Amino acid sequence: MFEINENNEVVRERLTRAVLAGISLDDEDISSSMYELKGLAEAAGAEVLGEIVQVRQRPDKATYIGKGKVEELAEMCRNMEANTVIFNNELSGAQLRNLEDAVGVTVLDRTILILDIFAARASSAEGRLQVELAQLQYRLPRLTGFGRSLSRTGGGIGTRGPGEKKLETDRRHIQSRMDEIKREIRDVQRSREVQRSRREKSEIPVVALVGYTNAGKSALMNALLRRSEKEDKAVFEKNMLFATLDVSQRKISLDFNKEFILIDTVGFVSKLPHSLVDAFKGTLEEVLYADVLVEVVDSSSADCEFNMNVTASVLKEIGAGDIPRIVAFNKIDLLPEGRELPLVPEKSFPISAKKDIGIDELTDAVCDIIYAGQHRVRLLIPYDQGRISSYLQEKCRIYVTEYRSEGTYFEAELNDADYNRLAQYLL
Repeated sequence: MFEINENNEVVRERLTRAVLAGISLDDEDISSSMYELKGLAEAAGAEVLGEIVQVRQRPDKATYIGKGKVEELAEMCRNMEANTVIFNNELSGAQLRNLEDAVGVTVLDRTILILDIFAARASSAEGRLQVELAQLQYRLPRLTGFGRSLSRTGGGIGTRGPGEKKLETDRRHIQSRMDEIKREIRDVQRSREVQRSRREKSEIPVVALVGYTNAGKSALMNALLRRSEKEDKAVFEKNMLFATLDVSQRKISLDFNKEFILIDTVGFVSKLPHSLVDAFKGTLEEVLYADVLVEVVDSSSADCEFNMNVTASVLKEIGAGDIPRIVAFNKIDLLPEGRELPLVPEKSFPISAKKDIGIDELTDAVCDIIYAGQHRVRLLIPYDQGRISSYLQEKCRIYVTEYRSEGTYFEAELNDADYNRLAQYLL
């Protein structure tokens, strides 16, 4: 991490040495969630020194964890020379302030951490606007608690602000800026709606890649682009959490004139902040217009099933729970020996996007869904109807073409609309 001055300029490198803290309500198992928090902290550039978990029936209103645990946490930070505590849940402004006063180090919550990662990774204009909106929505009710935290730390995780030079931002100014950002995002969304309308008119099916962050969605998109001989359209991929935040759309062209639009979406994570879900709603809406979802799962992860539950929860939250889905168990080449893949009700395929394993089988399954309802037919098109022959060759899957005395003979697949429109030429 780096220390930033009020002009958002890097002053010097600042190492965040963090202790993680969480609550197990009614003795629930939060080991997967805490492990995920550790990955998020490391993705943000922190060195994780240790963690502390308290079993409680409900969080403490003032300090989230109990008084005794606060004292234990303070001692732990002194002994380990930690300068930051990261909580596994969202804290109120008062809780942030009270904990910092009691522990004596910077206190962050899970939401601040995720927002910081998003702020660092957003590359497109829309992505930066969405992250800034989420940051402001988070800060608005926490001006007092969060402002004090910022003024004391001066840098590190959670201080990558949305661009204001004053730490104590006026509430009216924040609301005004939020309204301005929402207008700018609506302009971008109108542009996307035009693109979506064009896709619908062209009747090209849409396939959306969804799944937990770092499961390999971008790698799978690039594998399919290689199948289409469109390596020059490859998207950025890297083995890290939230490597890509922006929606990528590519046309995948297969044999027999089959094609579809492939959409790569932002990765999911448990307890995704509502401010981020709201801010990225326009982006996530692309999933709702997909004909089929391909859920990409990191099969090599010990938390594979936990990650799948997170994906199912987010899809349900955005209203995409009923869209047909195929599960792609990615990184099958890294699956530990003896570990079995989870059983799922959907069609599933073991693949490796990096090693090009199982990609053809997965693609065939996708096509079976998006091209369901196709009619295998024989047609004879008179030579004076050359535009129809050209349309068939350009838009339809052709198996046989013969030039006969009466016209051009085709054996092809037609969708319902073309089948009804060309009924007079059927043999």
